[in-house]
Amino acid sequence: MSTGSPPSERRKVTTRTFRQKKAKGEPISMLTAYDYATAQAVDRAGVDAILVGDSLGMVVLGYETTLPVTMDDMLHHCRAVARGARTALLIGDMPFMSYQVSVPEAVRNAGRFLQEAGMNAVKLEGGRERRDTVEVIVSTGIPVMGHLGLTPQSVHQLGGFQAQAKTTASAERLIDDALQLQDAGCFAIVLESIPARLGRWISERLEIPTIGIGAGPGCDGQVLVTHDLLGLFDRFTPKFVRKYADLHAEMARAFTAYVADVESGAFPAEEHSVEMPDEAWESLLKRMDREPQASLAS
Repeated sequence: MSTGSPPSERRKVTTRTFRQKKAKGEPISMLTAYDYATAQAVDRAGVDAILVGDSLGMVVLGYETTLPVTMDDMLHHCRAVARGARTALLIGDMPFMSYQVSVPEAVRNAGRFLQEAGMNAVKLEGGRERRDTVEVIVSTGIPVMGHLGLTPQSVHQLGGFQAQAKTTASAERLIDDALQLQDAGCFAIVLESIPARLGRWISERLEIPTIGIGAGPGCDGQVLVTHDLLGLFDRFTPKFVRKYADLHAEMARAFTAYVADVESGAFPAEEHSVEMPDEAWESLLKRMDREPQASLAS
């Protein structure tokens, strides 16, 4: 895929594309999007995959964690993204408690992402404890992306947003979880906030692609939350984020300038106004003079 090529010149990215890129040693790019306009821009940039992440709970809806995000929230934003993107692989993030209660409920909810929201795949968090769930979802024809390491839906169990797998035992467990997810049928796995050397080691041994976020350059691909990349989320910036812009500050500057222009009368100016022909205006004034009680609609 040529980055920046017109969408009409690019083929739709599929899970097969992911496998091919790993086999060729070609990096995979993924970003988040939560609305139509952002999805259009990300898609046109040539990104391989768009994740409609439950991170929208924090960067769009203002929650402290991702836990309050519901299926309705996710489907609403997924539909908007699906209307804006044409070539990227679209992945819907299964929210907290949409797949943990039972396997049948997980399958139904996963199906809704494809059937109702136009997604091409789903993502869920967890390792060996999710193996049965992944196997059944995949058996229905729904591609599943796994997620290991820092799993935000388990933030309370993990003791906060902090790096994972830094001890021998926890690293061994993560390696086994990755292998189990691969065996269960995941087409790719997100590795979040783990040591870089561990990210590379796992990536070199798995047959399926790894997508890193704070997992070092040795992963098969990378993903960032778009709001972090653009500097739109100012509550905090994770260590692993590279900010390519500071749009929050730019937005504040623009909004402040707008308020000042309105208060001073500089906006709207003549070029921002609509006029009617002089003859129509004169005719209106004459009519109002003749019929002072008449309404403009009469």
